[in-house]
Amino acid sequence: MMPKLLIGAHVSTRGGFSKAAIRAQEQGGRSFQYFPKNPRSLRLKEWSATDAAACKAYCSRHQLESIAHSPYPVNPALGRERGQELYELMVASLRNDLDIAEACGSKGIVVHFGHMHSADPLEGYRNIIGCLDDVLKDWQGNAKILIENQAGDHGPMGTTLEEMVQIRQLCQYPDSIGFCLDTCHAYAAGLWNGGTDEALIEKGERLGYWSALGGVHLNDSKYPYGSKKDRHARVGQGCIGFEGMRWMTEQEPVKGIPVVLESEAGADGTHREDIQWIQSWG
Repeated sequence: MMPKLLIGAHVSTRGGFSKAAIRAQEQGGRSFQYFPKNPRSLRLKEWSATDAAACKAYCSRHQLESIAHSPYPVNPALGRERGQELYELMVASLRNDLDIAEACGSKGIVVHFGHMHSADPLEGYRNIIGCLDDVLKDWQGNAKILIENQAGDHGPMGTTLEEMVQIRQLCQYPDSIGFCLDTCHAYAAGLWNGGTDEALIEKGERLGYWSALGGVHLNDSKYPYGSKKDRHARVGQGCIGFEGMRWMTEQEPVKGIPVVLESEAGADGTHREDIQWIQSWG
């Protein structure tokens, strides 16, 4: 049986993780993404195991898949640049996110590749490897760290498949690391041409990127190819357009994993309209 496109959207956790799952299912999604805690802070969350278990049970009952998105201040490329205390907080925050994702039955936590203030990218790569190793030390869960590609608005780091794959290979715990492809970022960075791009598929297969793909952010782009600007548009309403977005959803590597919308909601305040439209493509 061919795997299906598990389209969904980012949803609010207001009222708890189980409420997030209900919201996702009510708008017709087959998957969803959520913030495990305040997206603007590294502060650890004291979470309800009962609520997380209810989320996991609801997802199992309704055949929903999910991924979590770590807070925006997480920047593993910085390492200890801002001091040991902040570094340890970032590591603890990511482990907190993994614990929540595991309890909710999620596939993993999306983590931005990160960027350096230093001019030496090799230092940034070493910092990412060290950070992920520290987070995953003694980790026994199934939830993975899903490294997200970047648009290039903070510099060239994290904009190529080669970087993603190399970081994973050099970490001590590669089996607990996967990838999350953001289509807007890929287009803005010049990684994907926004149309039929067999070279991208072939490169991903050759590098082993697709086999470790754990999630997709299905976002159109408000700015042109190679713009290096991270501005999401609703699917089919941006510079990538309908045909390119449809082509991406038809690719085998994106089937059977959470594919989530991170763009503006529709007139009803949900992504129901976009989800139904994308589902009609099949």
